[in-house]
Amino acid sequence: MSLPPGFLDELRTRVSLSQVVGRKVMWDMRKSNQGKGDMWAPCPFHQEKSASFHVDDRKGFYYCFGCHAKGDAVTFVKETENVGFMEAVEILAREAGMQMPVRDPQAQQKADRRTQLAEVMEQAAQFFVLQLRTGQAGAARDYLAKRGLKPAALERFGIGFAPDGWQGLWDHLTGKGVSEDLILDAGLAKASTKGKKPFDVFRNRIMFPIRDVRGRCIAFGGRAMDPHDNAKYLNSPDTELFDKGRTLYNHAPAREAAGKGKPLIVAEGYMDVIALSEAGFAAAVAPLGTAVTDTQLQLMWRITPEPVIALDGDRAGFNAALRVIDLALPLLEAGQSLRFAMMPEGKDPDDLIRAGGAGAMQSLLDQALPMVDLLWRRETEGQVFDSPERRAMLDKSLRAKIKLIKDPSIRAHYGEAIKEMRWELFGTRRKATALDRAKAAWTPGGPRWQAPVVPQSSTKSSFLAQAGDAVGDQLREAVILATLICTPSVIEEFEGEIERMECLAAGHAALRDALLRLTAQQAHDDQSLQAALAQELGGEALESLFALPHVRIVPPVRQPGNTEMARMTVAEELAKLTCQRGLISEIAEAEEDLEGLADEAVTWRLSQAAEANNRAVRSQHEDQTEYDTGPNGARINRSERSALDALMDKITFTKRDR
Repeated sequence: MSLPPGFLDELRTRVSLSQVVGRKVMWDMRKSNQGKGDMWAPCPFHQEKSASFHVDDRKGFYYCFGCHAKGDAVTFVKETENVGFMEAVEILAREAGMQMPVRDPQAQQKADRRTQLAEVMEQAAQFFVLQLRTGQAGAARDYLAKRGLKPAALERFGIGFAPDGWQGLWDHLTGKGVSEDLILDAGLAKASTKGKKPFDVFRNRIMFPIRDVRGRCIAFGGRAMDPHDNAKYLNSPDTELFDKGRTLYNHAPAREAAGKGKPLIVAEGYMDVIALSEAGFAAAVAPLGTAVTDTQLQLMWRITPEPVIALDGDRAGFNAALRVIDLALPLLEAGQSLRFAMMPEGKDPDDLIRAGGAGAMQSLLDQALPMVDLLWRRETEGQVFDSPERRAMLDKSLRAKIKLIKDPSIRAHYGEAIKEMRWELFGTRRKATALDRAKAAWTPGGPRWQAPVVPQSSTKSSFLAQAGDAVGDQLREAVILATLICTPSVIEEFEGEIERMECLAAGHAALRDALLRLTAQQAHDDQSLQAALAQELGGEALESLFALPHVRIVPPVRQPGNTEMARMTVAEELAKLTCQRGLISEIAEAEEDLEGLADEAVTWRLSQAAEANNRAVRSQHEDQTEYDTGPNGARINRSERSALDALMDKITFTKRDR
């Protein structure tokens, strides 16, 4: 079976070589640079301990400096899966979501026709270049010179001119023996509805050839010279060669420049891309007159993991950036995102470079905003949040956007960033509040103002009692994670709570994120899940977790696969963490309220939080912990007593001063 021209190029564009290879190797992260697609690992084709196997993700090739194995994604699948060429192509096509060409006798004929269409487009490009040198193109040349385009740039980008006539290109191509149906199918002419000769699509326009990743001319974009023309910019219609939603202007040169370290800049139009390239920003691309599509986003991410969107500094440009954000949120992956360089009001990249040079553009790129900042700006700009209802609406809107993110780790980080911005907006960002003091008390060597809890003689054998609240919370995290690893079937039931769990212990957050990500990708039993976690995080992470004495004796760890026991253990430990940390949070919020109105409602909130915490831990600490009486008669563990006492004193002094 023969594949149509361009199929393999499209396949290699859609498939990430590092992801394909990553299923077979363990990356050496000390030597690799994931941001640049420069990955190293021990070679899968021969036995070695050092990382001699190199993957260049941007170029799509691998090479081993030990055994000299080399190739692309298709070659790698062939060699590692022991399959033939076509079977390897089919495996990768399924992964990329591409449909294999139908095996029919007309396939070769269709391929030949695409080649013929590409040849016709190349003849048209040469015709337009020649026309730019004629007398009737004087206004076009003046316009290009005014925009700062030198002859070298015109030649590099193949810029030409379509004369102001109905059949200028048509007569030229037919005079060279090109069949009429090829001219029509290439999108260069349209059939007349009045029974006359077909007429040229492009007339009296400056012409910009649009080339595919192989460098073939597949379409044109034309800028009207007549200011009264209905369409200032006009693109070729979709054809067998051209799909504007799957094409980027200047794709091939930008990919090459990005491979040499240049930042990928996404601008709005042809002139912006050309101006950027001439100013030294050669890795510049543009969508073709429409909003960015998900396919174009994937093409950008194949070039670089963090393209910079540089849109015009007007309301339309800002709205276009917001549409890109909505499109990108569900597609985000670790290390794969976007940044936004917002142009000054009323300027585009071409204007900025002509006014301030390359330095002005570089300064703007250095200040490019992450996606979360622009998302926050959209939801808050021009809004007043002077009531609980309006603040609740903001929270609801932001939660809806964050939920679009599929990766649990990225979703959690977005939540933290939004929380910080919210604190700044509403003026409730914590300084040295009771929450900070209480958290410090969890850490060995905390501040002296809090008297340490002395366990009774009957409780000295309890590891949790000896460890203190900080280590106790860390052990609860460890118990939860170990239980889920041993019985992964219950993860889905607690996914939301686990995702929101604040991990105090070093390494627990990474383990939690990997656990959620792996189980979301595919179903695992406990053995395969542990193997996948070890491959991603290293065997030491799991060894350290299961080596903890308190973890080893937990029933669901000793009896992996016991669903009911695992469910009960996770639910109980999550409840204890939630209630204990909820009490500390209430102390912090109550202290902040003292800056406004402090009254009996504050003490009531504290008593409710203390009682909830007391109920959660009573079963475990009934005979192990000394309790005091808190506000309104609620019992409270002495480990939180000092924070409450300090706060109650502050309430008293506040009221007395009034």
